Amino acid sequence: MSVNPIISLRGVTKVYGEGPTAFQALKGVDLDIQQGDFVAVMGPSGSGKSTTMNILGCLDVPTGGTYLFKGHHVETLDRDQRALLRRRYLGFVFQGFNLLSRTTALENVELPLLYRGEDKKLRYDMGMAALDKVGLKDWWDHTPAELSGGQQQRVAIARAIVTQPDVLVADEPTGNLDSQRSIEIMELLTDLNRNSGITVLMVTHEPDMAAYARTIVHFRDGLVESIEEGVKA
Repeated sequence: MSVNPIISLRGVTKVYGEGPTAFQALKGVDLDIQQGDFVAVMGPSGSGKSTTMNILGCLDVPTGGTYLFKGHHVETLDRDQRALLRRRYLGFVFQGFNLLSRTTALENVELPLLYRGEDKKLRYDMGMAALDKVGLKDWWDHTPAELSGGQQQRVAIARAIVTQPDVLVADEPTGNLDSQRSIEIMELLTDLNRNSGITVLMVTHEPDMAAYARTIVHFRDGLVESIEEGVKA
């Protein structure tokens, strides 16, 4: 295990609002995430897990405390710098697949590369390679309407990994899928973690999905309550 974690939170707090109506969502979170780990984040509604994940994904900033990403202080970055960090190091998968309905699977996967200004040939090569990793290379010219829910989530995962991120942030990635498709997606995330070295951070309400993770972090009342190993790790 690496001595220096890829992500480290120390005393992270988050307060929404001011004065008597202020709500403290995080009350001093300490958390280390090692390079190459697969972490499931669990907890009841209002426990602080989603707020923490938004901070980890550079979608929000802490009110206090420190957030180190590869040793760099993220809490001091401005909006544009956080956007660059997201674009370079992070990939995102959501419960809703968020695919563009009138474009092909390949065009959806290429989007992050388009935003980065990559040329057409490189976008094609990297997009096809990402689709190949999720088992959909032969479906590259299909639109979302021509794909099953599980296939759409695979396209969304391909889009998230096409930039070769260090960290994949997955928010309830099986929430819209049936049991069999959920297992397939979890096996895919496990494979990407083990064979591509991507660090996976996943929010889930489902213990059987969390069991695929190597590390399960439980939140309660704005703090890390406990950390345990996944059953299937």
